[in-house]
Amino acid sequence: MRKYILAALVAGSFAVPAMAQERAPFTGVKVEGLVGYDRLKVPNDHTSGVLYGAGIGYDAQVGGLVLGIEGEASGSTADQCVSGVNRPADRLCAKLGRDLYVGGRVGTAVTPSTLLYAKAGYTNARLRLTYTDGLTGTTNFNLSENRDGWRVGGGIEQAVSGNAYVKAEYRYSTYKGNFDKHQVLAGVGVRF
Repeated sequence: MRKYILAALVAGSFAVPAMAQERAPFTGVKVEGLVGYDRLKVPNDHTSGVLYGAGIGYDAQVGGLVLGIEGEASGSTADQCVSGVNRPADRLCAKLGRDLYVGGRVGTAVTPSTLLYAKAGYTNARLRLTYTDGLTGTTNFNLSENRDGWRVGGGIEQAVSGNAYVKAEYRYSTYKGNFDKHQVLAGVGVRF
């Protein structure tokens, strides 16, 4: 008798999520706005700022999974300046510029309107370094370069009304040149 009850419970646990996933509103083109916390870490130092951006993507439900592709452009207020690098009057500043991302995500609907997902992909960030020597100006420089990297993360998305949704996400990005970012963000979007 216990075997039959156990078998019914196991079968029921697979059937309920499958029914919820079939009704989940996670298919179609999506557009979203993003805002959150951005922490830039370089060797022996870090700085924080506000992340802001927009994203676009497409999700499709395939069986019990939601599979998607997405792209994003974001910026950050995270920057760091230090004085006295080589001389008492000099100043070196590092500022993050735009960050471009393209990747994929896979998730599962845990309720008819709630999606848990993981993501991974390619990211490219612009880093600007400015140095002012503070005395003659002969060694001043302003460098801007793009750095390739990769990003992983995960989050939760909640359908709210009609085609609108909100989401919360954590992600980690690492770039060539030994710097990385930790980000926690919120987003609001709409599906078409």
